[in-house]
Amino acid sequence: MIWQNTKVRIAIIASLVLLAIIAYRIYGNIQANNERANRVSQGQNIAVATSFPQRQSITPVMRFAGSLDPVWQADVAAKIDGRVEKVYVNEGDKVTAGTVLAHLEQTEQTANLLSAKGSLMDAQTTLERAERELQRYQALYEKGAVSEQTVDNYRFARNNAQGKLSEAQGVWDNMQDKLSGASVTAPQDGIISKRYYQEGYYAKVGTALFNIADISELTAKINIPEGQISNIAVGGLADITVPAYPDDKFSGMITRISPVADMPARTFAAEVTVDNSAGKLRGGVYANVVITAEPKENALVIPMSAIVMREDQRTVFVVDDDGVVSRRVLTIGFVNDNMVEVLDGLSDGDRIVTGGQNKLREGSKIKLEGQGAK
Repeated sequence: MIWQNTKVRIAIIASLVLLAIIAYRIYGNIQANNERANRVSQGQNIAVATSFPQRQSITPVMRFAGSLDPVWQADVAAKIDGRVEKVYVNEGDKVTAGTVLAHLEQTEQTANLLSAKGSLMDAQTTLERAERELQRYQALYEKGAVSEQTVDNYRFARNNAQGKLSEAQGVWDNMQDKLSGASVTAPQDGIISKRYYQEGYYAKVGTALFNIADISELTAKINIPEGQISNIAVGGLADITVPAYPDDKFSGMITRISPVADMPARTFAAEVTVDNSAGKLRGGVYANVVITAEPKENALVIPMSAIVMREDQRTVFVVDDDGVVSRRVLTIGFVNDNMVEVLDGLSDGDRIVTGGQNKLREGSKIKLEGQGAK
């Protein structure tokens, strides 16, 4: 038993020693690799490409993503209760203002209209009779045959009959409106984007039966960062592309820019309107919006390839007269497809690294590609 315990202890000690040796070797390899990297980055000349900032015109190109939505879209609702008797349109159909889209059953409305017509005619007859009676008793009063109170009573009856006629006329007009509501019509030109009800369904007042959209113009909603808002104005032009037609560009115009930034992103909501009178585009599709601003002259620009992102900062490596590089943090302005305007962080005569900078560290020594050490 003692011998077995001793063997276990020896095995544990041997394992710990082995683990310590492995850890030591790993640490040694890491240190050696770091030392080699430091020798390469600081002791050897690393081949890179360099250039100088240039003074030239730069045209800002700003890219946004959004969706193309109809400029007008609305539901068309039932104006009366009734069963959907007939539907005349399908989704995708083009309609003009006043087009009959569907017809609702009007049996009840027709009966109510006839009842209202009868009440209106009765009220007209009653008023005519009251007018005649008032005229007759007015004549008798002038002859002294009846009292003034009697005339007043017939005048009151005539006035009451006038009120009843007005009430009956209102009911009649209302019934006519309801009967006309049996025909569901398009409020304006557009396309049927949704049909919610089929024939035979029962619809209540206010129930949406169709959705109509005007896609003769489409609007792309975009959000403009505050750093770019000064370059964009209402009336400016934009190019729009959609996945369905990747090789086609559609012209748009900036039609609205919010005067107040949305928080906390500090972006300004804007709309770009696109003419779609040809009907090629569809509403609701994804869109890329490119806005090109007025060019800025004599800007200090560098290639986009020179910029290295370090700690969420845009930086470049600048080469001194001894071929040693140092990192500079930049403040950038306008950007186009391959050039960047530098507002702060560089001067005209600074030599910057434009290729191979990912191999560099602060203090690395470089040589120009195809040449000796700088």
